[in-house]
Amino acid sequence: MELSTFFLLGGFAVFVGGLIGCVGIGGVLLVPILTYIFNIDIHIAIAAAMFSYFFSGIVGTLIYAQKGSIKWAQTRWLVIGAAPAAFVGAKITLSITGHYLEFLISLFVVAAGINAMRNQKSIEGSQNITNPYALFSIGVVTGIGSALTGTGGPLFIVPIMVSLKVTAHTAIGFSQAIQLPIASLATIGNFLYGSVDLIIGGVIASGIIIGSTFGAKLAHLVSPIIMNRILALVLVTVGVIMISRVIFSFYFTNL
Repeated sequence: MELSTFFLLGGFAVFVGGLIGCVGIGGVLLVPILTYIFNIDIHIAIAAAMFSYFFSGIVGTLIYAQKGSIKWAQTRWLVIGAAPAAFVGAKITLSITGHYLEFLISLFVVAAGINAMRNQKSIEGSQNITNPYALFSIGVVTGIGSALTGTGGPLFIVPIMVSLKVTAHTAIGFSQAIQLPIASLATIGNFLYGSVDLIIGGVIASGIIIGSTFGAKLAHLVSPIIMNRILALVLVTVGVIMISRVIFSFYFTNL
């Protein structure tokens, strides 16, 4: 890659990191950016993205913990379920072809956007999930899904928690903390089963660190509802474009 490309990639990573830090969901945009704009193979893109989420997880966890937005007792059970599931998901990823992975990711993008739109009024709910079995199950779903789609965890856990009427800051706090074990185990799996491009991953990680630091601090200054509306529109738009691209690509390939 040229030097200008690396700077552009880093700029996108800052933007994505800002979304991750502020509203949790944001990493879902990273893999499409890497594959569609930078023409990086989707398996390499997912591996690089998961590598970078380790660093956003550190930054986000520290800031949200300082603000008292992470409930560690519940987080423990989420991690117990998510960590081994992410490791298994990394292996499953390699057995799925690129087209199917792209389509799967696009469906999750649209679903996340629609879910965010539907839950705008209830994003400031007041429920507190304490059942360890429920938390463990949510962790398993989050771990496998994150490794398969290269989203790091927030794409799954934030919509799930919001739909269960957990407060926005708590839901996002969970998403920050769970990135760490998911990204770690998925990256180990990617090193064992595939390959991690440390140069691409390093550039992304640098941008993610800057963006997530700013985003996590902004989250406690700006209403989560406003950020949720913006993100919902972005996700639905990107998801529809991705689905259209995959369908057309598959159609012309099979002509």
